[in-house]
Amino acid sequence: MATITPAEACDNAPADAPVIRVRGLVNRFGAQTVHDGLDLDVRRGEIIGVVGGSGTGKSVLMRSLIGLRRPDAGEMEVLGVDPRSDDLQDRLHIERNTGVLFQDGALFSSLTVGENVQVPLKEHHPDLPDSLRYELALLKVRLAGLSAEALDKLPSQLSGGMRKRAALARALALDPPLLFLDEPTAGLDPIGAAAFDRLIRTLQQALGLTVFLITHDLDTLYAICDRVAVLADRKVVAAAPLAEIEQLDHPWIREYFHGPRGRAARDATATAEDT
Repeated sequence: MATITPAEACDNAPADAPVIRVRGLVNRFGAQTVHDGLDLDVRRGEIIGVVGGSGTGKSVLMRSLIGLRRPDAGEMEVLGVDPRSDDLQDRLHIERNTGVLFQDGALFSSLTVGENVQVPLKEHHPDLPDSLRYELALLKVRLAGLSAEALDKLPSQLSGGMRKRAALARALALDPPLLFLDEPTAGLDPIGAAAFDRLIRTLQQALGLTVFLITHDLDTLYAICDRVAVLADRKVVAAAPLAEIEQLDHPWIREYFHGPRGRAARDATATAEDT
């Protein structure tokens, strides 16, 4: 099954067209407005880290982009398609060309790892022989850094880090050019989180992926993100490389990036680059 490149997934879009384009997005929950006029572009082939305080709507934004929530207003394009479209082919286009790792992994507890990875294959390629689906599932599990023995284990038999990798294997099942990752290192110890960060960067470079990564982990931001989008004041207040984000005079940015944890993450990255 050939990998679909971002350019192919965007149909005939120009090479410099954003993989994700959002303009004037509004998301409300009753009287509460989470997003009000949010704009964001995600460039082809980058890892963009999405950060913000509690309640700024990071996961709400992701759910809007993958079609799980219909925003109240605004324009969106994901791989050249509006995720709110009622057209079946548009929805299938997004489903087949995006992979999603939810914060808790969202694995089916009654299915083995291999069966979980095969779920998208069965849904979108029902005519594949069982033997080929098994081989593809094994390939994705190995790509995600798990051994072949993990294929027959239930999620409850895995450690937290292994469940994250199993969920990543499922997200990669259809060879998508675009990955959405929601807090992929949450709950992992520092060593496990660093290993997962390296895995994401390796896969992104090897497969030419675009990665939309929600995180609160400063180490992740400094280690692998090409740009960072900061959600505050119900919109994206900045989207730029970290060196530029650090210079901005915004209360949340100052507190987040210039506090003790921010300085520690920055120093650790500088040390790693010097060695």
